[in-house]
Amino acid sequence: MSRRLDHRDLLRMNNHSLAECLQSILASKDCPSPHSKTVDTFYTSSIMSIIKKIETHIFHAAPKTNWIFISVTDSNGVQAWGEASLNGWEPILKSTVDYFATDWIGLSLDQAQQQLHASPRLPGGLVVNTVISAVAQAVSTLQSAHQNITACQVLGKKNRSIVPLYANINRATTLRTPEGFVQTARRAKALGFTRFKAAPFDGLMPHLCHTDEGKKRIAHGIDCMLALRDALGPDALLMVDCHWRFDESHAIATLKNLQPAKLYWFECPIGETYANWNATRRIRSIANDQGVLLAAAESQMGIESFQNVFDEKLLDVVMPDIKYCGGPWEMLQIAERAQDSGVKFSPHNPSGPICTWHSLQVSAVAPQCDMLEIQFEESDDYDLLQTGTQLIFKEGAFLVPDAPALMPKIDMQLLNSKPYQKVPPGVETLLYR
Repeated sequence: MSRRLDHRDLLRMNNHSLAECLQSILASKDCPSPHSKTVDTFYTSSIMSIIKKIETHIFHAAPKTNWIFISVTDSNGVQAWGEASLNGWEPILKSTVDYFATDWIGLSLDQAQQQLHASPRLPGGLVVNTVISAVAQAVSTLQSAHQNITACQVLGKKNRSIVPLYANINRATTLRTPEGFVQTARRAKALGFTRFKAAPFDGLMPHLCHTDEGKKRIAHGIDCMLALRDALGPDALLMVDCHWRFDESHAIATLKNLQPAKLYWFECPIGETYANWNATRRIRSIANDQGVLLAAAESQMGIESFQNVFDEKLLDVVMPDIKYCGGPWEMLQIAERAQDSGVKFSPHNPSGPICTWHSLQVSAVAPQCDMLEIQFEESDDYDLLQTGTQLIFKEGAFLVPDAPALMPKIDMQLLNSKPYQKVPPGVETLLYR
């Protein structure tokens, strides 16, 4: 009986030479002979496929949003895609891709995978880790295509065929009032969503919390969340994203004032810095007393950052973003560590369709997955831009595709019709100036 050779066989023995690795693999009793078709396919696809080209593509998706994609083309002429969206940093991202491409071009897919690791200590910070994450996404697609396996199988065994979704209704809500949020939520509910997230604390910053202006913004955000609960009924899951806009005391006061909203989770109330670890634990304790989970970690980079979160018992839910955390394999490791630590895993995914595709694959393989984020109605081009695959939405969830070698592709004519435009950076840029 034979088994399909996997790139993980090499990674488990990464202290040995390639020849030694293959010799050890072939010596296993359930492995085919060195002359079998399976081994020939493995040589051709995983080792002999070489990265030939890495390019950056920017699509202006909405007035405040650009989607950034990185394509990786191999020596067989196969092109795969990763997403690196980071609003306001597009020119720097492109320069970073161009700089590192010279190091990655010429690597085999397995060599690239071994070198593409995120770390909070990289000098380029979030920008460099975003580029690494996107290239890793594309490499995983090339590996699944050349091995003729499903996109999630290249990561491991599929643990679920259906991944529940929640609708992030924030960017679709242009009328920033309780009524506006309710209108958007009702549209999402009509399509089958039962889980919803909003970010209604516009313009609030930690230094404003004590001011009259800050108090008005907090009160307005609370009104929006209470209106959503009234409109959606008691059975809907409801989450609030605070985008790190609070200080500790006002985060706690707001959490208490939101008790009637019966939140499922309270997300990113304060900055995720070492100085705030004790405050984060205090907020988590109060949230848990109300039956609410504390969620965060969307911009953390690499497994070591998340290990700190687990070791310090900071959160109930971690939200790694495949665009920033290091890509598919790193995200899967994070999910496995979360499982070991008793922490829920819920990928952050408020971006474009390529990010959604890759996040779904990890969600299918992860030992547990609470739910996956989807940005609701931000861009009419969301379903048009990605042409290679079609995800099936059913009762508030995505079905995980079963067909082997599926590859998301981009409609280049549409992409080129909406080129880069300057957009404002995310709130995190304002927080840490």
